[in-house]
Amino acid sequence: MRRFTIETRGDDYSRRLQEEISDRLCGLDFVCDPDSPELVITIGGDGTFLRAIHRQFSRLNEVAFVGIHTGTLGFFTDYSKDDLEEFYRDVSTKEAQIQKVPLMKITTYNGTKLNDYFAVNEMRVENVKQTQLIDVRIDNEFFETFRGTGMCVSSQAGSTAYNRSAGGAILHEGLDFLQLTEITGIHHQAYRSLGSPLIIKKDGVIRLESHDFEKAILCYDHLYTEMIGVKAIECRACTKSIRFAHYKKIPYLQRLKSLF
Repeated sequence: MRRFTIETRGDDYSRRLQEEISDRLCGLDFVCDPDSPELVITIGGDGTFLRAIHRQFSRLNEVAFVGIHTGTLGFFTDYSKDDLEEFYRDVSTKEAQIQKVPLMKITTYNGTKLNDYFAVNEMRVENVKQTQLIDVRIDNEFFETFRGTGMCVSSQAGSTAYNRSAGGAILHEGLDFLQLTEITGIHHQAYRSLGSPLIIKKDGVIRLESHDFEKAILCYDHLYTEMIGVKAIECRACTKSIRFAHYKKIPYLQRLKSLF
């Protein structure tokens, strides 16, 4: 992979680092090609990594991603700003090991299909204006009625992100399941829901239905959209995947320990 482009978090330091890395790689016979790269290098944190993936969405089968951490969280990144010499040596002398991570597909409905969205980490339905009622169906079987702020559906990769902050379980690397986690559920004598994270098999379908989603928003990774006219959302694993380029092996538990 010799054609590359660089995505940064946009701060002055990351932009200076972008120039330095680009010059150094071009001196190692790499080619800067923003239009059709084979390798996308991110400079920042996990937010930068996610933005780069969504920007390259139409070319996911053709590009791989590697991250250099300069931000506040670098779970997806393999290198830090202090590892640049190692990074140059690895990308110029080693064959990348490609790890494929499946995306999650989110489909909205109003009787008929409305739109498809895709997420690396999670999908969230959140309503901070009023209590949101959601009927939850798993594989087309009614499970519960939830009342509260909203629900989060996360992938294995996203189990360490918002899902973890909401009290969800962390899924170890290689466990390609979906996870349903409540966001501030209401639990008292009149209303109760499961109140615990629910792990769903990877080919399962989670469907969230409501007569009124109009004051809620649908968040997917760092993006969001309004839900006017939406009556149902389905979440499932899909065949699309992102390709991580690993030039060195970092144990999953070592990555996990970097979060706390």
